[in-house]
Amino acid sequence: MNLTDSLFSTIDVRSFSNLWFWLVLAVAWSNVTHFVMGVPFDMVQRARRQGGEAMRDLNTLAAIQARRRLGILRASGVWLVGFWMAVLTSLALLGFRHGFELAQASFLLLAPLSLAGWLSLRLSLRVATGALVDEPLVRAIFWYRVVIQAVGLAAILVTTMWGMWHNLSVSTLGG
Repeated sequence: MNLTDSLFSTIDVRSFSNLWFWLVLAVAWSNVTHFVMGVPFDMVQRARRQGGEAMRDLNTLAAIQARRRLGILRASGVWLVGFWMAVLTSLALLGFRHGFELAQASFLLLAPLSLAGWLSLRLSLRVATGALVDEPLVRAIFWYRVVIQAVGLAAILVTTMWGMWHNLSVSTLGG
C-alpha cells in the first residue's frame, strides 16, 4: 500500500455519499442568500419596514461592502479571475474527464457560487456609483436575492441529480 492509498483510505473522498458534503452545500447556499453582497438580509428587511436610521445603516453598509469588493477587484481582479478560472477548469477536468468524485463535487459547489459572486460584483458596481440608495437599494437587493435563490435551487438540483446518478452507478464493492 503506497502513501496515496493510505491517505485516501483514511480520508473518505466519496463526496456524494457523504453527509458532510450535503451539509456544506446547504450552508453555503444559505449564507450566500442571507448575506446579500455582504449585507445581512434581516438588515434589508428592517430598513424596508422601519426606514430612518435603519435605512441609513443599510445605505452605509452596502456602500462599504461595494467599495471593499470593488477595491479588491481593481487591485488584483485579473489575477484573481485567472486563478479562479484555472481552479474551476482543473476541478472540471479532474472530476469529469478523470472521474475524481471529490473534484466533481467541488466543481458542482464552486461553479454556481462563482456565478453568485459575479452577480454580487455587478450589484456592487451599481451601489458604488450611487445609483442605488434607500428604496431602490432595497428593491435591488431583494431582486438579487431572488436571482441567487434561483441559481442556488438550480445548482442544488443539478448537484443532487448528478450525485444520485453517481451513487447509483458506482457499486459499493468497487465494481
